[in-house]
Amino acid sequence: MTAFTRALRRQPARRVAAAGVVAAGALLLSACSSDSTGMSGMDHGSSKSSASATAAAKSGAFDDADVTFAQSMIPHHQQAVEMAQLADGRASDSEIKDIAAKIKKAQDPEIKTMTGWLQSWGKPTAMGNMPGMDMGDGMMSDKDMKELKAMKGTEFDKMFAQMMIDHHNGAIGMARTEQKSGRNADAKTMADGIVTGQSAEVKQLQGILDRL
Repeated sequence: MTAFTRALRRQPARRVAAAGVVAAGALLLSACSSDSTGMSGMDHGSSKSSASATAAAKSGAFDDADVTFAQSMIPHHQQAVEMAQLADGRASDSEIKDIAAKIKKAQDPEIKTMTGWLQSWGKPTAMGNMPGMDMGDGMMSDKDMKELKAMKGTEFDKMFAQMMIDHHNGAIGMARTEQKSGRNADAKTMADGIVTGQSAEVKQLQGILDRL
């Protein structure tokens, strides 16, 4: 066998070996690319999960001001609803009747909402004699409530309007404290609504008093 023939026989083997090296290199590059893409996707998902968890934690965060707001506003709302219920069969002014209906419609659901907050926060729904807690300004005494219950017609309308003005002003004061010192987003949103809605009703009630 000549040297030329032996060289020709060795060339296919070299080509196969070279092809094998190229193929192995391609597979290695492909694997690295896949690993890189997969890790990138995993990092992105992890980042999203962390951001969502942080947002959820912030939305549910609360402080002592939020707890005080809910614990004091619940009995405050309950008394307002009780006063509004007395309008049935006693009030004679159509505006007084309308306001009473609005108070019941707005504040009953808020009582349930605030009760739910306190339960989720692991806090008592009743304030009791806890230090630093206050029932809030504008609350009527038992004597006031008995007097209102005994009234009828225009006398009831006048007393209801004046008592509810005082009551609303107390709620507005508590809501403003929550706006300033609270942390929970939902509680602060409710406080905003109380300030806006009850301030408008105070003006309406004062207008009723002025014309009665």
